[in-house]
Amino acid sequence: MESAVTAFLDHAADEAGLSPATIDAYRRDLERFAAWCGEHDVEEIETLSTADVRSFAAGEHRRGLSPRSVQRRLSGLRRFFRYLRRERVIAGDPSQGVRAPKVRRKLPEVLDIDQVLALLNIPEEDELATRDRAMLELFYASGLRVSELAGLTWDRLDLSEGLVRVLGKGRRERVVPVGRHAVRALERWRGIHASTAGTDQAGIFTSLKGRPLGVRAIQKRVAYWSQRQGLDQNVHPHQLRHSFASHILESSGDLRAVQELLGHANLTTTQIYTHLDFQHLAKVYDETHPRAKKKS
Repeated sequence: MESAVTAFLDHAADEAGLSPATIDAYRRDLERFAAWCGEHDVEEIETLSTADVRSFAAGEHRRGLSPRSVQRRLSGLRRFFRYLRRERVIAGDPSQGVRAPKVRRKLPEVLDIDQVLALLNIPEEDELATRDRAMLELFYASGLRVSELAGLTWDRLDLSEGLVRVLGKGRRERVVPVGRHAVRALERWRGIHASTAGTDQAGIFTSLKGRPLGVRAIQKRVAYWSQRQGLDQNVHPHQLRHSFASHILESSGDLRAVQELLGHANLTTTQIYTHLDFQHLAKVYDETHPRAKKKS
């Protein structure tokens, strides 16, 4: 089991092009599965059965793991067993047919347009405020993931055309428009960035000493400005991505376009925003239709 896990992780890092975070998640999940096999006297990987994998998943759920976490563990196991089958280590996939507990889908939290405008109206009193305004404008203008924004470099940004090339999950590249307000904010920040970080620093969002901002630092700055701008909640970067998607869908009704802009591999991932859109329509209906209005 140990050698099989090591071989799979090496393959994932060298050939499959997976991110370090994904590989670390696989490592943790497979180490937990290997420990379970040891506890249940499953010594040979060839002897694993569907009943074993089902028992492992059920045990993890009983230990308090959420349905989503169990689902992720099973996803890692399926990829692991596919690799072993391809390498002819095992003949069949023991994870086939094993289902995780049903995940109760949670609708994403979004900001309304007034809240977004309040958040983005950052007074550029100093260089950090100029940087942060450019950062938040780009989040909302292009619907980026925080990891995508953290890794963004100047050569991927075309301010004259208002476009950004984003390398997303699974190393899939997409081209996303950048709105005019974000373009202007980024132009102001670029002048400061060149003088503080120097021309050798390719990363767009850096400290004033030229060090690239990590995901956690960006999350803290978004939370800081949500408080400073008087919002009644701590905003996280993904809320701006959700708001971007919801507002476009609400205006256009074009789910396919939203899928492309967000970089979702499957349309089913994007369909959650249709529920948000319906929620909005239902609220308008309840508040305005003569036969739906609640009695005061």
